[in-house]
Amino acid sequence: MAETTIDPIKLDIISDPICPWCFIGKTLLDRALEQRPDHPFVIEWHPFQLNPDMPAAGMGRREYLEAKFGGKEGAVRAYAPIVERAEAAGLHIDFEGMKRTPNTLDAHRLLHWAGIEGHQDAAAMALFAAYFQQGRDIGSAEVLADIADGLGMDGAVIQKLLAGDADTDAIRARDAQFREMGVNSVPTFIVAGKHAVPGCQETALWLKVIDEVMAQLQAQQDE
Repeated sequence: MAETTIDPIKLDIISDPICPWCFIGKTLLDRALEQRPDHPFVIEWHPFQLNPDMPAAGMGRREYLEAKFGGKEGAVRAYAPIVERAEAAGLHIDFEGMKRTPNTLDAHRLLHWAGIEGHQDAAAMALFAAYFQQGRDIGSAEVLADIADGLGMDGAVIQKLLAGDADTDAIRARDAQFREMGVNSVPTFIVAGKHAVPGCQETALWLKVIDEVMAQLQAQQDE
C-alpha cells in the first residue's frame, strides 16, 4: 500500500527582526517543528516595522529607550517580561550589547531576497541572532551583506542592492496591507491563510496546532 502524502500548509509569520517576542516565539515554534518532523508547514516571513518612522540610519539605543520608555527604569520594567520569557525558553538576549536601534526596512529587504533564493527562514533567525545575541547593527548594509554571505548568498550583490531602493516600495506596501488587515502587533502567525495565532506561544500549543492540522488533513484524504 502506497504511503499517503500530506499536502503542504502555509504558515505565514508577520514579524520584525528587532522584535524580541518574535525571536522567542519563533524559537518555541521551531522546537515544536523539530518534535514533529513530518509537519506540513511551509514558512514564509512577512514585513511589519515596529518603528516605521525610525530615521533611516537608526538611533542610539539609549536615545531610543529614553524616547519610548522615558529612560532606563521604564525600559527595565518594559523588558522584564521579555527577559523572564527568554530565560524560561533557555534563550539568551544580550540587551546590554545592543548599542543601536535600527530602521529595519533594509533587513526586511534582505528577508525578501533571501526568500527568493530559498534561505528566508535561516535569514530571519540569523537576523535575530545578530541583533539580540551579537549586538550587531542590522540596519547596516555591511552587516546585512555579511549575514547574506553566511547564508550562501552573494553579499556583494546584496550590498549593491541595498545602496539603491530595490523593493523598498513593495516592502512598505506589504507592511501597510497587514496593518489594514488589522495586524497591530507581532509576531502574528497565520495558518493556512485563515487562522491567526497572535503573539509568542508556547511549544505545547504549537504541538497541539500541528497535531490538529495533521489530523484534519489525514481525515480529508481518507474521505
